[in-house]
Amino acid sequence: MSQPTAVLGVIGSDCHAVGNKIIEFALSQAGIHVVNLGVMVSQDEFIDAAIETGAQAILVSSIYGHGEIDCNGLRGRCMERGLDHIVLYVGGNLVIGKREFGEVEHLFKEMGYDRVFPPTVDLSNVAQCLKQDIAAAA
Repeated sequence: MSQPTAVLGVIGSDCHAVGNKIIEFALSQAGIHVVNLGVMVSQDEFIDAAIETGAQAILVSSIYGHGEIDCNGLRGRCMERGLDHIVLYVGGNLVIGKREFGEVEHLFKEMGYDRVFPPTVDLSNVAQCLKQDIAAAA
């Protein structure tokens, strides 16, 4: 299998850039080609980049807590644009207030995300999961 490609970005009005660069570095070190869109990325920008690059995955990050709003509907938009089988990951501080991670994970899986990660996660595990999920979706 050739090197997998993933589109990465921080969604919505979120301008937190440091974690984004750390994720890009970790995934690149694991042999994943990362197309990093940076911060304040719209859903359409994620989809456009995935189509343009032939990416197998979209990784959405959100730190400012508005992921519940910003991320809703992305799976449907992907399907409308022909990305029915794209792997969707989301992670970070995704909701406002304190909620059990299990509740947050359930919420985002209901939105169509394949995997949901808390703010503190082992990025080597994310890379391993991503490679497995891309291979399974192929």
